[in-house]
Amino acid sequence: MSLETDLILDRRRLKRRLNLWRVLAVAAGTAALIAIVTPRASGGLGRHVARINVTGVITEDRKLIESVVALVKDRSVPAVIVSIDSPGGSVAGGESLRGALLRVAAAKPVVAVMRGTAASAGYMVALPAARIFARDATLTGSIGVILQTGEVSGLLGRLGLSAEAITSGPLKDQPSFTRGLTAQGRDYLNGLVGDMYDQFVGMVAEARHMDAGQVRSLADGRAYTGRQAQKLGLVDEIGGEIEAREWLARERGVPVNVPAEDLRPGGLYDRTLGATLSGLYQSALSGALMPGGAWAIWQGSTAE
Repeated sequence: MSLETDLILDRRRLKRRLNLWRVLAVAAGTAALIAIVTPRASGGLGRHVARINVTGVITEDRKLIESVVALVKDRSVPAVIVSIDSPGGSVAGGESLRGALLRVAAAKPVVAVMRGTAASAGYMVALPAARIFARDATLTGSIGVILQTGEVSGLLGRLGLSAEAITSGPLKDQPSFTRGLTAQGRDYLNGLVGDMYDQFVGMVAEARHMDAGQVRSLADGRAYTGRQAQKLGLVDEIGGEIEAREWLARERGVPVNVPAEDLRPGGLYDRTLGATLSGLYQSALSGALMPGGAWAIWQGSTAE
């Protein structure tokens, strides 16, 4: 065998080894990224307080609900902190997260920490907590429901356009962007909003041990500062997570040195690209006209 042939064979072996190491390096890097980004099993975390971050516009999130409910049987989690910075969201979204938190609260202590804003559905998800903390300047309350629509028949008329709707009943197209509300339609929608409002009032009355009439006197849609809300009985204490941890240690025997870990629902996509897209969507949604449906949201940008 010639020297040139030996050199060629050596180079091929070297390339194969180099490619193998490259593959192993890529695999190790991918595994490390997944380990960092993907939610770790509770057993891997050890004993910890679970922190549920509720931010932006609240909508119904199946993966989040499943992750919250799973905390009920997680023995490594002695307590849960619900950290809220949200103007609210859909009534159904707030209701679903509240329901999941009620399950957790029946099994272990839950505290709510209100940050900048915890209004409407953002206040709703705080209700299952055994103790609600807010900053002096937190904006909370805004207990109520809004069903917003629009009507452009006048504009269509100016443009020489018209719209027709064939419906199976007089309320099927109420509300409609191409036809104004009828008296019957307005009564019907008022009934829907009124029923959801009654449900919200009932949630507050039950959680805060208040008379329904007392809650209604506070639930005219207005927001309160944390200091005002404490005086009205809507929150318990002024403070943040530090005060919440001290309360858990004092009243529920969960030491402050037990680390707090964010609950991370979903997989790799949800924790990276999915989270980014969701944040962009929520930012656009909170700054735009609300879509159809009933919402429990504080519209601070349009308040007069």
